[in-house]
Formats: sequence, structure tokens, C-alpha cells
Amino acid sequence: MNLPISRIGFGCMSLGADDTLNSRLLHRALEAGINTFDTADLYNHGQNEITIGKAIQGKRTRVFLATKVGNQWRADGSGWDWNPRKDYILTAVEDSLRRLQTDYIDLYQLHGGTIDDPIDETIEAFELLRQQGKILHYGISSIRPNVIREYGRRSKIVTVMMQYSLLDRRPEESCLPLLQQHHIGVLARGTLAKGLLVNKPAAPYLHYDENAVQKAAAAIQSLSGPQRSTAQTALQFVLQNSAVQSAVTGISNAQQLEDIIGALHAPALLPEEMQWLRNTIPVNRYTEHR
Repeated sequence: MNLPISRIGFGCMSLGADDTLNSRLLHRALEAGINTFDTADLYNHGQNEITIGKAIQGKRTRVFLATKVGNQWRADGSGWDWNPRKDYILTAVEDSLRRLQTDYIDLYQLHGGTIDDPIDETIEAFELLRQQGKILHYGISSIRPNVIREYGRRSKIVTVMMQYSLLDRRPEESCLPLLQQHHIGVLARGTLAKGLLVNKPAAPYLHYDENAVQKAAAAIQSLSGPQRSTAQTALQFVLQNSAVQSAVTGISNAQQLEDIIGALHAPALLPEEMQWLRNTIPVNRYTEHR
């Protein structure tokens, strides 16, 4: 499905506690063409949704608003438990709508999931909310191929959010082709690999050792320059996969935001540059939840 989602999404989890600063960042992103704001009820005990709700007042129709459900905070605040059941989802959405100060959510996503969940019951909840107009679309946030296959087969999800970068190419094996075949958009997160591809010192990541991470970062750096920063190069690698509809990137300050905005207009990587990046380190594969 071709959703009205910007090629870059604003990952709001990185926002701080200053509502004024957050509004300034979100408004600047919107002006620059980034209309997709992604949050979750889990982030900062709901405060993340609240700060976004304040920022989008008077601008709601210009925003594609995505949030998530499934992690239920315990009453004592000590942590959260996984709850994908219908009754919980139908209650949680009301709290998200209130915090976001809106009467509908553009994209409501299941924030995780396992193959042992009551999947049909979860789908029933999302379908009911869609019929009621409280959500326009629904999707899942998952890196588990077996879960993704089941939702792709049994539901009307329109997106899957998953981790994808030069340092995490696991989705390429089966998930990206499957989702593209079913016209389900991919929202890529973790595209900068926690900053390891951009500006952080090399450290082990997933099953890659420090040396492999260093090689990947050096390859990104070598294709960067005045016309395309390292972050923009890393993002282009992800965005040039035809299955990816948007790269949702965590942003916490104005400098990061301007760099990410630049990715919207950065020169594309040439086919030979893409191939060179792919050959830099061995591709990784999912070993669990296949």
C-alpha cells in the first residue's frame, strides 16, 4: 500500500522532556517535508505521546502519526509486561488518543510479538478500531520472520517496522522480499546502527566484532563528502532498497535534524557503490524465530 509517509520518519523516542524544544524540532521537520512522527505508549511512560500531542495542535492534518501498543506498564512503575490481548489494546488506544490530543491515529502498531501470541485476537482488535475510525491503518514492529509471515498471511497490516542497516542486513534474506510481494511497506529503524556507522567508536554489534564494525563505518565514510554526510550515506543505503518505504530515525537536537533533513535531497548511491558497501562485510542472517 502506498501510504502518505515521508521517506524519512522522525523517531520521537529520542526526544527529551522540553516540550518547547520538541515542538520546535517537530515543526522544523514538518516544514522540511518530514511528516511521519513515530512514537509509542511505552516511551517515557506516555510522556512522549504527550509532548507530540502538544506539538501537533493546529497541524494534525499535515502529520502522519504513528504510535504503538502491547507493552503494559505495571501499576507500581517497576517495568512492563507483554500484553497483545484484544481487551488491553481497546483500552490502551483510548489513552494514546487522549495523550496525543487527537481522535484518530494514522498508523497503530503492535510493539513486538511472538509466534505464541493470540494473533487472531490481536488482529480482531485492530480491525475493530479501524472500523470505528480510531485508527486508519495498522502494522507491527517486529524483526521475527515467523511473526511477520503470520501477520502478512492473516491480517491487513500495511507496514512492518524492523531494524535494517549496513550492519543489520538480516531482513534481506526473506522479510524484505516477502513484504514487497504482499505490498506491505517497511519502516526501517536503527539505520545508523546506534551511531556506529556515523560517529561513535567501533564496538561489537550483533554478531559483528569491533573490526567488522570498523570496516563498515570506514566504507560509509569513504562514500561521504561535501554533498553527502556519513549519516546521509548510511540512510541512502537503506532507502535505496525498494522494499523500504521510510527510514525512521531517532532525532534529539537541531544539528541531528538538519543532517537528517539533508538525506531527503542527498545524491543517490550508484549501483556499484551499493554493491561495494554490501561486499564490505559478510551479510548476517536470522538464527532464531525463522
